[in-house]
Amino acid sequence: MTRALIDLRDLVKTYDTGEVPFTALKGVDLRVDEGEFVGIIGKSGSGKTTLINMITGIDRPTGGEVVVAGAPVHALDENGLAKWRGRTIGVVFQFFQLLPTLTVMENVILPMDFCAMYAPKERVGRAMALLEEVELADQAHKLPSALSGGQQQRAAVARALANDPPIIAADEPTGNLDSKTADAVFGLFERLVDEGKTIVMVTHDEDLAERVRRSLHVHDGEIVEDRLRVTALEEA
Repeated sequence: MTRALIDLRDLVKTYDTGEVPFTALKGVDLRVDEGEFVGIIGKSGSGKTTLINMITGIDRPTGGEVVVAGAPVHALDENGLAKWRGRTIGVVFQFFQLLPTLTVMENVILPMDFCAMYAPKERVGRAMALLEEVELADQAHKLPSALSGGQQQRAAVARALANDPPIIAADEPTGNLDSKTADAVFGLFERLVDEGKTIVMVTHDEDLAERVRRSLHVHDGEIVEDRLRVTALEEA
């Protein structure tokens, strides 16, 4: 068996909420291979955001192992975790999380500065190329507040791609967008997968979930369904 790009083994996450601990993940096993587009679907409180936070290292497991791109994420210290995340995984949030006092271009450059990726003189050119890819080159010198929600999310995608990570992790990336804009952002994700990226996306949108190649249904901290979508070409 080849090594998976994302490999979660008997993953448990318990939160101390007072008298009664809450177990958000209950012994989850998951393998995601390079180039997959995976949607994680579930009701509020099902554990889907906790699951993606395990993959990104935003949260730590109570038990089990998280191995991503060959790195034991569960065992990294905070410094090692920050460096690993900056080079390996781009994170896209529901509410964009762009720094409001930096221009759109500066937001995209920031991960390159943080991880010392690319020569300083190359960073502006790379940021502009990424903004062109998401059709935002004409907004490069504006502050995020001057952009629409859809434009801010596309800027957040460009920032996630800054260090050319193999994985994009998106937590409800279309949850704050209208349906037309959500469809455009989803189309951008599809194009990135075609270019070789691996995307893991949490969504509550059943219509979008039907369009991903592989969907995981999470319920009460467990993956209760792991479904591959059969394309028309495969059926033929």
